[in-house]
Amino acid sequence: MEKLIIDAHSHLWLNQDTVVNNQRICQLEPNRSRSLFFGEERQMLPPFMTDGQNTAERFLSNMDYAQVAAAVVTQEFIDGIQNSYLLQVESRYPNRFFTFGMLDYRNPDFMQNAPDVVEAFKGIKIPAARLPQQFLTDAMLQLLQLMEKQDKILGIELQDGDAQVGQMEELIQECPNLKIAIGHFGMVTREGWMSQISLARHKNVYVESGGITWLFNDEFYPFPSAIRAIKQAADEVGMDKLMWGSDYPRTITAITYKMSYDFVEKSADLTADEKRMFLGQNAKQFFGFGELPELPYIKNMSE
Repeated sequence: MEKLIIDAHSHLWLNQDTVVNNQRICQLEPNRSRSLFFGEERQMLPPFMTDGQNTAERFLSNMDYAQVAAAVVTQEFIDGIQNSYLLQVESRYPNRFFTFGMLDYRNPDFMQNAPDVVEAFKGIKIPAARLPQQFLTDAMLQLLQLMEKQDKILGIELQDGDAQVGQMEELIQECPNLKIAIGHFGMVTREGWMSQISLARHKNVYVESGGITWLFNDEFYPFPSAIRAIKQAADEVGMDKLMWGSDYPRTITAITYKMSYDFVEKSADLTADEKRMFLGQNAKQFFGFGELPELPYIKNMSE
């Protein structure tokens, strides 16, 4: 394949309606592209998604246009647990999507449902940034050991800086064969972000850049500071440990989907090999994607 782009961090849902920290997060009427988000109205989806349905088919249309061969769909408490829909998505489009399952870790009895969810998905997501700082409880370690035994992938986002890095070191020591993808590029614009990146010195730990354009939104396209951060992270752990992610669909309220990676593709500060690894090759190997479609470039009407 001449051009391989894989998105290592995206989201899908049919309906967003949940409660986080005792505050309701839900789509608003009549324009369901907007949501009530921790007490304020926010543009959660691109404004043309007025029905609020952030579906696989709409994402595939964006992916095909941007020549993105495959995507990893993660989860977050703010979207509600989307296990049922994501199982349908992966069943319907097995060569285009890798989907993460998620449990409600805020419930002390979450391990009761864990065996079935771990069995159903290739990976499990833990949004540790939204859990108490001490997230690595006995029950959580039991889950991680189960995942390691079944060769599942852990997707995780951490609180800013090194707040939870010590627990990650403990986790990695306890489960040395567990494959781990650390999200949001270590919360790159926050102090101490490199402590999270440095976890990728361990053989089974990778870092994905989901949300990097959101984190550098004040600077905006073409995000030169994001490029510098990618290079700094590569100097620390190697470009072979880093993966591109878009954080679709929230990030495309500000930029187009293609813009969320072509600032990397067009950068003069990265080599062709570095771009190839970061934009697709690393994710293909890490998530185990098989044969992927070749997507031709389609001209815009303005060209």
